[in-house]
Amino acid sequence: METDARPTSEDDSPHLKSDAISFSDGLAIALASTAPAYSLAAVIGSIVVLVGLQAPAALLIAFVPMFFIAAAFYYMNKADQDCGTCFAWVTRAIGPQSGWMTGWAICVTGILVVGSLADVAAYSFYDLIGAESLQASTAAVTATAVFLMILMTGVCVWGTEISARLQKVLMVVQIVPLILFIVVALFKVWTGEAPAGSVDPSLSWLNPFAIPTGALAGTMLLAVFIYWGWESAVNLNEETEGDVDKPGLAGVISTTLLLLTYVGVAFAIVAWGGVSGAERFDDDAAILATYAKEVLGGTLGLLVLLSVVVSALASTQTTILPSSRTSLSMARAEAMPSALGEISGRFFTPVVSTVTIGALAIVWYLPSKLISENFLFDSLSALSLMIAFYYAMTGYACAFYYRRELLKSVKNLLFVGVAPVIGALLLTYLFVKSLIDWSDPANSYSGESWLGFAPPAVIGVAFLLLGLILLIAWRSHQEEPFFKRRREVADPGLLRGEAEPATALSGPDA
Repeated sequence: METDARPTSEDDSPHLKSDAISFSDGLAIALASTAPAYSLAAVIGSIVVLVGLQAPAALLIAFVPMFFIAAAFYYMNKADQDCGTCFAWVTRAIGPQSGWMTGWAICVTGILVVGSLADVAAYSFYDLIGAESLQASTAAVTATAVFLMILMTGVCVWGTEISARLQKVLMVVQIVPLILFIVVALFKVWTGEAPAGSVDPSLSWLNPFAIPTGALAGTMLLAVFIYWGWESAVNLNEETEGDVDKPGLAGVISTTLLLLTYVGVAFAIVAWGGVSGAERFDDDAAILATYAKEVLGGTLGLLVLLSVVVSALASTQTTILPSSRTSLSMARAEAMPSALGEISGRFFTPVVSTVTIGALAIVWYLPSKLISENFLFDSLSALSLMIAFYYAMTGYACAFYYRRELLKSVKNLLFVGVAPVIGALLLTYLFVKSLIDWSDPANSYSGESWLGFAPPAVIGVAFLLLGLILLIAWRSHQEEPFFKRRREVADPGLLRGEAEPATALSGPDA
């Protein structure tokens, strides 16, 4: 059911459209935002190289911090259904300065990654149709990627319902070929139809204690990217029908579905070609399409390549949503220029924020692409710093916001306090470990040295420093009321369902 989103007499400004999407729509958007087919293609080869037969276990253990942070999103969304999610929650729990930097990190993720996703979609599309000359042409791939970024930005502007319907279709095209690949690959291995070098699957591959200690951190860094994006459903909390639990629940369920898909593909990849087969595809996204052709044959195998194209295309669109909703929320809370808070009276979407994120993503992508392909990959590596930062801040915020409720029950202590903090600590470790590793330029994708450090470290730290500078500048310009906000604590009845969620930090009544 959709509700009328026209302005009321109490507030003449347009609002985000309430009840615009259903729970299943939100779930589809959450899954699409992770780009499961593309994410798997991009990193599964490297994961197998790092941990061998324990690749499924690595994906299982890397799921833990993601699930714990999903719990933090669930409980914080019960407290405050603000489309700015982490920005609003960290502001309430820890303070406005921390909240501002958290929101900034989310906005940066969209700017850094949207171009890369569109680039993969364009390149893979030309591979799918056999247009080798266009696939090899930097100009053709770049022009197509920019066109896709403009197109997907337009879809986001057009309306949340349109975005959700598109994502449902695209999600089927992504997931069905992956499931087909998993089932056929494992069946052929078990029946002896797999090529030489195949390995019979074993439950021991799920044993995380068999993962080499030195390889665990590197694997989890890769997994930060592969699991990232599920929270897009929560960014649409103001536009989702049903009670306050629905958006957060979509995030929790999406992480679980991703785990099952990722572990299944890891089993199929390792079983079909063994460790040596995957070693040929370290840092090579062609692994999934190549294996699919071997497993399913030329015609059906193209379905998996199609899923990679669709995956990157779908995520190009959905990745714009969290950044645009966060900048909208920040603007409405007077933490960013008010223009970013404007909502179209025709489409009921944050047009200015959406177009701004899309435009900045193009501005970042074009020089990155022209400098080198390696620079594009290094900017993706820097993305993990931003993700780890704002996920960790959300985990800490959850425990701190509900601090007076944690000892009232075992459930509260474990799921509202301990789990989010463990997830946050693990991500904080990965943040620090990344910076330490990238102090050696040889550890980056390109191997280049910028100021004596690897490019991902320089890019990530530079964006955080830029955010700090902008924070100081904005505070000197607009200290009240945002920077005068005090830390809050959860209403005692909130977890028992006896209290109403707080008014959105950036809402029309705030």
